Amino acid sequence: MPRIFCRLLSVPLLFLAAAPAVAEDFTTYKGHGGPVMALDVSPDGQLASASFDNAVGTWPGPTWLDGHDAAVTAVDFSQAPALLSGGDDFRVLYWPADRSAPVELTKHQGKIGAIATDPGTGRIATASWDGSIRLFDTTDAAQPDFTMQELLGHRSSVTDVAFSSDGRLFSTSSDGTLRVWEGSGGQLASRILVNQGFGINRLIVTDAWIAYGAVDGATRVVDHEGQEIADFTLDRRPILSMDYHAGTNQLGVGDGHGFIMMIDTAEWKITRDFRAMRQGPVWALAFSNNGAVMHAGGIEDVIYAWPVELLDQYDPVGGETRSFLRAADSMPNGERQFMRKCSICHALDPGPSRKAGPTLHGVFGRRAGTVPEYRYSPTLDGSEIIWSTETINALFETGPDHYIPGSKMPMQVIAKPSDRADLIAFLKSATAKE
Repeated sequence: MPRIFCRLLSVPLLFLAAAPAVAEDFTTYKGHGGPVMALDVSPDGQLASASFDNAVGTWPGPTWLDGHDAAVTAVDFSQAPALLSGGDDFRVLYWPADRSAPVELTKHQGKIGAIATDPGTGRIATASWDGSIRLFDTTDAAQPDFTMQELLGHRSSVTDVAFSSDGRLFSTSSDGTLRVWEGSGGQLASRILVNQGFGINRLIVTDAWIAYGAVDGATRVVDHEGQEIADFTLDRRPILSMDYHAGTNQLGVGDGHGFIMMIDTAEWKITRDFRAMRQGPVWALAFSNNGAVMHAGGIEDVIYAWPVELLDQYDPVGGETRSFLRAADSMPNGERQFMRKCSICHALDPGPSRKAGPTLHGVFGRRAGTVPEYRYSPTLDGSEIIWSTETINALFETGPDHYIPGSKMPMQVIAKPSDRADLIAFLKSATAKE
């Protein structure tokens, strides 16, 4: 197939012939306590969402699946009602159909980049920032004696994995390569199809072509031997999300500027280029099963769902500037330290809250690990630490990873004594019980 350079169609109605005819409404799904990092739609139409709040949600509902100890960054709902999730805690969890306690499928040595299931065989592939892919040959992922093969070849973080319909495994990496894994008898080795220089973040594989999106904004389509078919690169970067709906020949691409680009893969033409998010990136995309709706997640705690045929008739979504993105000169230093370092994980009011960390309301004088109904790490369960000026100062002087090794708190150091003092003064005022 000849190489095609594609430009945006100037007549938006041209897309309507390829778009699904079903009329849909704009919808929001609310309940997460942090940015939405991944989405997937099950064969029966349920939506699964993964969030910075350490949780997976399933919709309608929501039903909350709390098992990770850090942000959840990958979700696979293709075997619904069972579900797979992966997170910044390096773990991949299998959630049985009855939503009982999850089974730890594996624990990598780095954050989880992606999860894929082979629809033909049920094999599971997990991609990690540790540079490895783990391939599981399972008939029942809930059993602990499944077979695992580790695939090594990428020189950096593995960012995405996908299976073709004939069971071949493809992967992308921050090393800039797109690879196919080949071999027999349980011995797979990688062959580079594309080396595009900059890291590749996302991957879509079909029987006829492969699409990928990269850190430098490259959005390209190649055949199964890596020969370029089409180039949709625009002046926006990075590409962070992709999804494909085969029935309507629609490829959706989300980027760091908050845009969703829609591509007609029958004609290889851009049919929509929509500013979806008022601020921040599009981290996650998922079509509905009929292709009529595009779900998206980003820096907000909300999942947005637009009717595809009306995408570019909506204004960008999102509320006021997130607390952690407010201009530095718009608030005193103590508040600024909280907003930049703490607010994405912690609330100041009594709650309840679905944020990743416990509420800080009434934190002074409180024993660590004692907020009711919050799922603490074993390190903080039964802790002897009492939060005070001195202990909070020590926490940020050395960092949580040193002060409380093994806790869920991310590495965070506030080096300047004056900044720590201003933060503590702000917290004393903002968290005081009435």
